[in-house]
Amino acid sequence: MHMLTIVRINGLSYYHINSNSMKKWLLAVFSFFTVCVYAQSKDETAIRQSLDQQIAAWNRGDIEGFMKTYWESDSLMFIGTAGITYGWKNTLNHYKKSYPDTSAMGKLKFAILSVKELSAEYFHVIGKWHLQRTAGNLEGYFTLIFRKIKGRWVIIADHSS
Repeated sequence: MHMLTIVRINGLSYYHINSNSMKKWLLAVFSFFTVCVYAQSKDETAIRQSLDQQIAAWNRGDIEGFMKTYWESDSLMFIGTAGITYGWKNTLNHYKKSYPDTSAMGKLKFAILSVKELSAEYFHVIGKWHLQRTAGNLEGYFTLIFRKIKGRWVIIADHSS
């Protein structure tokens, strides 16, 4: 059955739209655009997975595992309440000093607020972090710059407060 039927009566044209066909057509168009708008790229998916891996490592008390998402370079930049820290090793040492044991580390949660592709090589991520701890909860926001280096997405800059 056709979606649109034209009927001529006494020289006048009348248009009849088959509602079942129209519904199917509108559903197909809506579904297509929904998939296009909400589909994550494989790069965005990889970035979100790396953040999930960070959370899992942190929550098992593995700071070195948490740091695997960061660029292992002296050019890594971490900005926190104590100021700017340059370098992967210095950032690792900062985390170890600030969170000496699993009690201090607590349980980490992220709420990702925005993931934006800046180019084929860079992504910008904004989120909220929350640490559930017996010593008192901590929370704040973060801005991350991810760069694809040697086929892998890594954090090259982190501003957490």
